[in-house]
Amino acid sequence: MSESRHQVIALQVADLIRDIQQNPPTDIDAALTELTESGVTYIPAAQHGGITIASSDGKLHTVAATSEVATLLDKIQQRCGEGPCLTAAWEQHVTKIDDVEIEQRWPAYCRDAREETPVRSIMAFQLYADNKTMGALNYYAEEPYAFDADAIEAGLIVATHTALAWNLLRRDQQFRSALASRDIIGQAKGMMMERYKIDAVQAFEVLKKLSQSSNTPLAEVAREVIQSEHPVAD
Repeated sequence: MSESRHQVIALQVADLIRDIQQNPPTDIDAALTELTESGVTYIPAAQHGGITIASSDGKLHTVAATSEVATLLDKIQQRCGEGPCLTAAWEQHVTKIDDVEIEQRWPAYCRDAREETPVRSIMAFQLYADNKTMGALNYYAEEPYAFDADAIEAGLIVATHTALAWNLLRRDQQFRSALASRDIIGQAKGMMMERYKIDAVQAFEVLKKLSQSSNTPLAEVAREVIQSEHPVAD
């Protein structure tokens, strides 16, 4: 693949991210799926793609998939407790299988992948990592030795931009969640102030004590107060 082709890929993905910045989507999974589908378009050998989240307790979650094949391969990894996407997420930045028929790593995963899917080539890229979870961007092909050095380079471009977009989406989601929690807490405070003739500080202290005594998040306590016909003060 020529340098100009890589530049085109980078510009096109950058345009998608710019659109996300200007018009933040409400459905993060849908936005990530769009980015993953873009990668299938930019990497000629790729036929399927997906994004996997791996948690430290071994659980997997597919947050984006261009086909049922990508989702099934995550289920196989979950079942076998091994696979290239897990390795990419936790141990390496890039992992590649040239042919699942002869791959010696992850024997249980490769066996089930051969038996249950048409996929023969896989490449996976680490997207992000924190103390609890990691993410990987995965591309699959039904031909062996489908992903050469150019495909890996193109995948790295897509993965880098996808990681940036994911960070933007997560921050936007956290901001929206914080605003929603603030509104819920404010509504609960107002109800308690009216019902019990207390001020805003006292109402917040009651909510805080209820949260601490029940080991329940403050926003959830506020939601329960709102839903209850008879809020109970401490």
